[in-house]
Amino acid sequence: MRFCLFYEIPVDATDPLAEYRAYQNALEQAVLADRVGFHSFMTVEHHFLKRFSHCSNPEVLYGAVAARTTNIRIGYGVRLMPRPYNHPLRSAESAAVLDLISGGRVDFGTGRSATRVELEGFGIDPADTRAMWQEAIEHVVGAWTNEEYAMEGKYWQSPPRPVIPKPLQLPHPPIYAATTSMSGHEVVGALGLGLFSFTVGLPPEQLGEHIKMYRKALAGCTRPLGKFLNDQACGLTMANCAPTKEESYAVARESFEWYPSYSSKLVASVAQWQEERKADLGTYDYTRDILALSRQGALDNVPFSYLRDSGAVLAGDPDQVVQTCKRYEAAGCDTLICLMNPLKIPHDKVMQTIELMGKYVIPEFRNHRPSSVDVRLRGQ
Repeated sequence: MRFCLFYEIPVDATDPLAEYRAYQNALEQAVLADRVGFHSFMTVEHHFLKRFSHCSNPEVLYGAVAARTTNIRIGYGVRLMPRPYNHPLRSAESAAVLDLISGGRVDFGTGRSATRVELEGFGIDPADTRAMWQEAIEHVVGAWTNEEYAMEGKYWQSPPRPVIPKPLQLPHPPIYAATTSMSGHEVVGALGLGLFSFTVGLPPEQLGEHIKMYRKALAGCTRPLGKFLNDQACGLTMANCAPTKEESYAVARESFEWYPSYSSKLVASVAQWQEERKADLGTYDYTRDILALSRQGALDNVPFSYLRDSGAVLAGDPDQVVQTCKRYEAAGCDTLICLMNPLKIPHDKVMQTIELMGKYVIPEFRNHRPSSVDVRLRGQ
């Protein structure tokens, strides 16, 4: 199993330099992660989510990370595909430039968005997002792999144009898709895409059930959405490691309790919005149950003791973190996506977690499951 450093870029302060510090800290952390053996660095793309995520234009950050690192892969976690978030040809161009700058280190994660504030803010009908997401990926792949490409879809059309530059990775960077719902895991597998399982607060064994559904659908995929089948399953967790369990628990408790509660309420907002509009939830039907839990108050208190004891988070000293990671590996997780600052974990404590995981945790997971991902670099 491999390890990914993951960011929302929260800003839990009101002073004028809070956002500046958040980005400078992320850069310093990425450099350390590259040095100690993390496999990848990844951030979200979110809009309008004050305090929760100030990461609205992550590609600028990706370029800075690429310039400061050597080995760590740089992942879109994710690029929002529906219009007007991002135009498919601009997505193809931007990822290709990053792939060239980074020396072929891009992982292209995709998603469709799952909060009212973002969808409504950009004037997007939730009923259209899955179809737009899939069509956009098809256009990106077409732009990457053809000398000239014309868009002839439902949502985007364009005459033939040479979309340049092309990625360094051939036939193109690995493509992933993010999902939280069980049905979404099946869709991702059926399309032959790598999985970003962005479920929050689930024990590893429950994540394993989601991954099984993904792999079952993947086994039946005969025409991947990309030019090759990507069978890598990545799961999300929160992570804090300290010299002692007591220190880790004290540092992590408040932020680890806050994140699943707040993020789940953001997702539930889609169901409430559609309810107000008297619109069918369609492919967002999973948000109905989350809204019901929110109204029952079940999302107001997610005890740290539950998250820790169930293995839904990594917390403790290196030995405890290793043991929990082994449960994720047994669940079929190829890459463990580690959110180390969900809200207000201090920079020095994040650096400590990265250092300890690099020294004691990552070396325990050097052997990786063979992958069907088949990419090479131009000129090789």
